[in-house]
Amino acid sequence: MNNDNQIKELVKEKYTAIAEQSKEANATSCCGATSACCGDEVYNIMADDYTTLEGYNADADLGLGCGLPTEFAKIKEGDTVIDLGSGAGNDAFVARKFVGESGKVIGIDFTSAMIIKARENAEKVGFNNVEFRHGDIEEMPVTSNKADVIVSNCVLNLVPNKHKVFSEIFRVLKPGGHFSISDIVLEGELPSKWKEVAELYAGCISGAIQKNDYLEIIEEAGFANITLQKNKPIIIPDEILANYLSAEEIALYKTGNTKITSITVYAEKPAKDERKCCEPGSGCC
Repeated sequence: MNNDNQIKELVKEKYTAIAEQSKEANATSCCGATSACCGDEVYNIMADDYTTLEGYNADADLGLGCGLPTEFAKIKEGDTVIDLGSGAGNDAFVARKFVGESGKVIGIDFTSAMIIKARENAEKVGFNNVEFRHGDIEEMPVTSNKADVIVSNCVLNLVPNKHKVFSEIFRVLKPGGHFSISDIVLEGELPSKWKEVAELYAGCISGAIQKNDYLEIIEEAGFANITLQKNKPIIIPDEILANYLSAEEIALYKTGNTKITSITVYAEKPAKDERKCCEPGSGCC
């Protein structure tokens, strides 16, 4: 991956393929119908079970997440919730159950095929307060101080400029608002081969960064009360590892200190911003 635009085009291509194939096909592939990148288990081992959550919509569940951020997001009736990388609408529809008729849910995704699918799903259930907008979450198509809550599920690891995304989250949240985000992070270094495999970026592995770095980015963006709500290890089956590593490399990886983890992290935008972002040279925004 030479630059951010190439990464974005790769992700867009892979998730367009997922959006345009059947749910049955999605269940047996990791990166799209034509991909052989990860066998048939990588998303299954990352995804959590949504089926017990109120508001769950099976048509919107493509099995692409790595957590249940809406379960932890402290969403109240009447809230405005924004779902980053909303896909076919899975988390948006669960969030809608919490906000009720008086609230609003906005999903943002930069894959046109996902937006089309999500809008079709919303139309089927007749929701008039769930909206899906086409856009890049590094430059959200949303006015400042709009959202009470922001959620996202296994998306920010796909974004090249994570500093920019968290800066945008800060901008879009109302003072006193908060987020709950599930994502893939690392502890220790990935095998260098993995970093060179484009498909593993779209499979949420190569784009992940160190856990401590991830949390520092959130703090640097100005958030407070940063809390890990869930910490789930991701165990990659040997048959998937064998696509990229030799038997010796697999043994080294499994006995090493590298951990791939799904975290759900919560943080709040202070009710009063003390960062003095408007001062020349402040650099905080």
